[in-house]
Amino acid sequence: MSHDIGVWISAILTLFVFSFLYKDTLFYRLAEHIFVGVSAAWLFATSIHAQLIEDMLMKAFPHAFHQSSPPEYIVLGGGIIGLAILSRLIPGFISLSRWGVAFLVGFQTGIQLFDAISANILLQLGSTIVPLFNRPLGELIKNWLSTIGTTSSLAYFYFSKEHKGALGVVTRIGIWFLMISFGAAYGSTVMTRMSILITRIHFLLSTWLGVVHG
Repeated sequence: MSHDIGVWISAILTLFVFSFLYKDTLFYRLAEHIFVGVSAAWLFATSIHAQLIEDMLMKAFPHAFHQSSPPEYIVLGGGIIGLAILSRLIPGFISLSRWGVAFLVGFQTGIQLFDAISANILLQLGSTIVPLFNRPLGELIKNWLSTIGTTSSLAYFYFSKEHKGALGVVTRIGIWFLMISFGAAYGSTVMTRMSILITRIHFLLSTWLGVVHG
């Protein structure tokens, strides 16, 4: 019974969302508000359980949760920072919340700075510096295309000199590589959305109505 009720609710909400193809209907807005509300409630509940209970209370007071691991009181520092941020809701304590936000932003910036440099700069440079000779033909083609595409695309964003002559030729090649990459990214996005649409239509025809099997 609970499974059937869930299927009917999912199907009705799916049709409500599809009603937007006609216009911005009341049914679409209802489905939108339900989705946002349920998502916020689910995120709140999972955050409370995963971060407040598991990551802080269970580690700081393991014996209260029938665990034999030694207590880690250092995790309570995160709770203090969280309370400082929440103090913004109390009149007169806004300045205290700024300390919590400042610490959180600075800490996250320091942690993510290395990952950002490693992923967006160092790994990209390492993937671009590839051998251009004495390799199998397929690998040579891929490496030459990668080198030419990277170099010409970067040259397109060099605005200190007018794009004429040899530089103009290189930048036009870079434009082709940029347009192909943007088109591939857009095509991948469209195919992802089409896959989601096909999944919902298959759900309506198979799971809900039962007119399609398999």
